[in-house]
Amino acid sequence: MAGGERSWIAGNWQKMLAGLFWAVALAAYFLYSYQNSLSPLETLRRVADFTRSSDYGPVLFIGLYTVRPLFLFSAALLTVGAGALFGPIWGGVYAVIGSNAGATLAYFLGRFFGQGLIDESDEESRLAAYTKPMREESFITVFLMRLAFLPYDFVNYLAGFLRINFWAFLLATALGSIPGTISFVLFGASSGLDSGRPEFDRRILAASVLIFVVSVALSKSIKKNNLKKKKAR
Repeated sequence: MAGGERSWIAGNWQKMLAGLFWAVALAAYFLYSYQNSLSPLETLRRVADFTRSSDYGPVLFIGLYTVRPLFLFSAALLTVGAGALFGPIWGGVYAVIGSNAGATLAYFLGRFFGQGLIDESDEESRLAAYTKPMREESFITVFLMRLAFLPYDFVNYLAGFLRINFWAFLLATALGSIPGTISFVLFGASSGLDSGRPEFDRRILAASVLIFVVSVALSKSIKKNNLKKKKAR
């Protein structure tokens, strides 16, 4: 047993070290937030102030959005912030770039930590019943997850952990996240949060809600049609 433990540690020390650094960074972030009474909304306000005070605001915002998965900060809040800070057009552009960059980072983190933990050759295992379909239909699975607004980081890390095809994941993320991104950016742009006086523009807010509802309904419709096709085979 001792020899097996030493062998496992020798083969996974890099993951253990990386996991330790990640845990320390997360603990430091949450401790700082707790000591300074920082709610997610207050953190977003500080991010907004930080980006506004710099000539490189968009670059800083995209950079912060990219590393966001490391701290498990809400992607939805940052997307709303993009709309409030940069408006519906450029806010959407920056949010799309940042969200896809962050998704890529999370995917490869999941891939790194998941390597060797799943026996891909074992088709009889219970886990294979879930991992095999996701690998074989990577694009449509991730695409539906995005349209259904499943937790953003959960999908990113899961896709990497299961080592699904990266390009299918990235394309499905880029396309499937568009409705959600537009919806949250429009919400942010309509909110008046940037002025410090929330006054919702009802027309833009209505468009935001409509896109959200249509996206969820579309995901259910596509999923239902896929199930019908599989049963017909």
